[in-house]
Amino acid sequence: MKMLYNITYIEFKLFLRTFVNVFFSLVFPSMLLLIFGGIYGNDPSDMFQGHGTVDVSVPAYIAMIIAVTGIMSLPLSVSGYRERKILKRLKATPINPFYILLSQILVNFIMTVLGMVILFLVGKIVFELNFMGEFFDMLVAFILSTLSIFSIGFAIASFSPNMKFATVIANIVYFPMLFLTGATVPLEIMPKLMVNISKAIPLTYAVELLKGVWLGKDLSEFSKEILVLCGILAVCTTISVKKFKWE
Repeated sequence: MKMLYNITYIEFKLFLRTFVNVFFSLVFPSMLLLIFGGIYGNDPSDMFQGHGTVDVSVPAYIAMIIAVTGIMSLPLSVSGYRERKILKRLKATPINPFYILLSQILVNFIMTVLGMVILFLVGKIVFELNFMGEFFDMLVAFILSTLSIFSIGFAIASFSPNMKFATVIANIVYFPMLFLTGATVPLEIMPKLMVNISKAIPLTYAVELLKGVWLGKDLSEFSKEILVLCGILAVCTTISVKKFKWE
């Protein structure tokens, strides 16, 4: 356990040295909230069934943070370690290479939580953000969404021969998630065609689940979203187990 703690601590420091990861997981979501919150405010809106723009945006931005850490950070780190033969070298030491993978999950999960906390504080202090849901339901929705999206990141890392290939695939997966799922631009203002396209993108279901639970709906109302996210988690985990190579 001490070994895992030490590795996680080192990985955490390495994460903080990567400006892009830190900026897009901790700073960028709050910047978006300040910009769009400053434009639209948080007064009740007919477009969002009486909810404020900020109240609707925060859970969507949480999904965006999950995508940043799970798709843009996690697979690049793992594939980079494989490319540089770090995982191979660890096999010759008492350190279990599995600890590296587990530490990546822990570090990216912690950064996701930290990004969510900063986003919540900005929303609460500046715009009087409202949380209308149940804490337990939100926790379940957050963990399921995070594990599901992280599993996609591991699947990318599993079949990527090097970091450059992983970067290309991660960008191809990430940017449609960013703009076509409601994570940044609300689906409520998109034309029907774009809404239909969004249904083919996994993060859409995380956005809908997090947003719905945040606004006070019960988890039981999102059986489709939960099943889709569980299915993604199962499929991508299976791919990762079968295809992952240490070198």
